[in-house]
Amino acid sequence: MTAFLPAVFGALIVIGLIGMVYALIPAPPKPPPRPARTVTPFGRAGGWFSRLNPRTRVLVIGGAVAGLLVALLTGWVIAIVLVPAAIVGIPLLLTPPPAAASVEKLEALEEWTRSLSGKLTAGQSLRSALIKSLQSVPAPIEREVGLMVSRLWNNTATTEDVLRAFAEDLNDSTGDVVASQLILAASGRGQAGLAKALDALAETVAADVRARRQIAADQAKPRTTARTVTVITLGVLGMLALTGDYIEPYGSPLGQVILALLLTAYVATLLWMRRMAVAKPLPRFLDLRARTAHRAAHGEKEGALA
Repeated sequence: MTAFLPAVFGALIVIGLIGMVYALIPAPPKPPPRPARTVTPFGRAGGWFSRLNPRTRVLVIGGAVAGLLVALLTGWVIAIVLVPAAIVGIPLLLTPPPAAASVEKLEALEEWTRSLSGKLTAGQSLRSALIKSLQSVPAPIEREVGLMVSRLWNNTATTEDVLRAFAEDLNDSTGDVVASQLILAASGRGQAGLAKALDALAETVAADVRARRQIAADQAKPRTTARTVTVITLGVLGMLALTGDYIEPYGSPLGQVILALLLTAYVATLLWMRRMAVAKPLPRFLDLRARTAHRAAHGEKEGALA
């Protein structure tokens, strides 16, 4: 019993480490609320597992099986949690954040803006130019422009509202700049000289793309360092485990607890390096969700004061 408790404590530390990794990963945009939630046989754990992509599910299952085999062969109880955590967590920590997709979307926005400017120069109206721009829209923003054109075809909302929804779909501060210029033109306050303004905006977007590419290159340096250090560390530990008695002291219950603490410190360092390589997105000024939340909170405060 006394030998089992330290191993359990070490496993709990590793579980806490996995939770910390999961909490620090940037959350994706929230999907629209579903009408009903499916009930899984294992409750929240089953729901979490069902939301994983197929590749991650295979890694989790394979890591759990491998951890159980290592625990049975070596007597290291901590391997039940440590092995699947390493198989799933290390690639996740060393995977670069999806910054390249944002840059590609900005490049597509620049191309689309120039194309729209050309249509306006040819004498087309703003609404007609927006609809016809779908014919030559770049692939990275094809979905956003397609949604905008479908809303324009339905005629259920004004052009200004459609452009605000377009800014929400882009979800980028630079996209807000382009959408705001189009909103001004749709309201009649910026129709004159819109083509020239869009050309100038395209140059601004191009400069933003160059700046973001430089930032992405600088952010890749800590990730490369972390990847190199991790590969060297795993290689050295593997050689020591096969060629000597280096890891033998960690086989005891106390040694497993110490090993869990050391690995926790190591993963915390990787998390710190990852956070160094992730830049916060610039704040948006056409964020409809933020404005709605602000108005709701402001209304609640006024109601409380009343």
